[in-house]
Amino acid sequence: MAEKFDILSEDFVPTAVINEPLPCPVINGNRADHKEENLKKTKVINGRREREMVLGRNVHTTSLAVTEPESNDEFTGDKEAYMASVLARYRKTLVERTKYHLGYPYNLDFDYGALGQLQHFSINNLGDPFIESNYGVHSRPFEVGVLDWFARLWEIERDDYWGYITNCGTEGNLHGILVGREVFPDGILYASSESHYSVFKAARMYRMECERVDTLISGEIDCADFRQKLLANKDKPAILNVNIGTTVKGAVDDLDLVIKTLEECGFSHDRFYIHCDGALFGLMMPFVKRAPKVTFNKPIGSVSVSGHKFVGCPMPCGVQITRMKHIKVLSNNVEYLASRDATIMGSRNGHAPLFLWYTLSRKGYKGFQKEVQKCLRNAHYLKDGLREARISAMLNELSSTVVFERPRDEEFVRRWQLACQGDIAHVVVMPSVTIEKLDHFLKDLVENRSVWYEDGSQPPCLVKDIGIKNCICPAHK
Repeated sequence: MAEKFDILSEDFVPTAVINEPLPCPVINGNRADHKEENLKKTKVINGRREREMVLGRNVHTTSLAVTEPESNDEFTGDKEAYMASVLARYRKTLVERTKYHLGYPYNLDFDYGALGQLQHFSINNLGDPFIESNYGVHSRPFEVGVLDWFARLWEIERDDYWGYITNCGTEGNLHGILVGREVFPDGILYASSESHYSVFKAARMYRMECERVDTLISGEIDCADFRQKLLANKDKPAILNVNIGTTVKGAVDDLDLVIKTLEECGFSHDRFYIHCDGALFGLMMPFVKRAPKVTFNKPIGSVSVSGHKFVGCPMPCGVQITRMKHIKVLSNNVEYLASRDATIMGSRNGHAPLFLWYTLSRKGYKGFQKEVQKCLRNAHYLKDGLREARISAMLNELSSTVVFERPRDEEFVRRWQLACQGDIAHVVVMPSVTIEKLDHFLKDLVENRSVWYEDGSQPPCLVKDIGIKNCICPAHK
């Protein structure tokens, strides 16, 4: 039976497991250490100390209070000096943490110094990017240039598409699914269980019926289960989220098989809408040889990618492209803006298009192709290194996400900023991840692992997570 998401339902209060925070110093007398309180809420799972995250009850480990300037501060300059020292220390922290950034899909290799001259302007692209509003300080020419670039990449004519630069990847998913819901108000949303959480957030927000579809061991959608769920709901249109790289395993759903399954179940092209969530790999796949195409020449409704991931923008942003014929059901005139409203957000960051335009222009298709090849090559290097060290590991085809046995020490997880789920963790190999950094990580992992298991305990079996061919636990050597 399809799940009916209710935004007020207690069944959907988000809970998760997070790491016990490190003890933190008092900063300017503003925050005490809450380690003792945190320990009361922790529990040990598989040898790891973990803490339940309770909505609205997360403990801030540090806080920098906003204080009023002293009356004579304009003469003494004490406040300016204090703020400068705070920012300098913060920059030092960022530099240090960037050295150990491996678990999240952000390209940290960028230099946008040339755009510093534009940071003094309040640039806002509110409204439809293709209609100039009364607000004159905007970057629409850059935004439309970026959209045209992606339209060519995904093979849709300029007059046939509509899109905009979003504030993040989640907004792209929210918009794509909203368009699908507006095209098919009574449609059922289908998404694999390994889809990004924003897909299920969309179902709750829009009060949509949602079918969670099983996945294969790789994380790819199981089209056999998809078929069963389609046949059980043949009387309603299908709105489908297709993953072009899942969050944890980097699995790519077989778009062609998904379309074939829809057709074989009796769904004509006017009875389904497909949104492709390409947050990370949506920009990588076009440059992978023999990779299946994500293209509007196929019966898809929309594609979204993140701009702060593979592209490497310093602020969260994304790109959402859909068909012009679909956006008409969503768009409304707004006299106040002298424009049309078809976006999720009202005001939109006008600086993001500048950063995207700048890096797309500098690198071009050939530049991205080189970076994709480097990432895939380095991902195989890491996977091979893990397996040589007798550590269970998996790397999906077309992916740069290396999945492996979750480190037993949560301090190690925090240091390398690894993303974990159950007994597995992953490293996302991005253009900024070098062989030297991977060697450092492997050496650190192997050395620490020998200590974690010196008491005779055994690493976890990962057959259920990554399959028997990838598991090197004692039972599957």
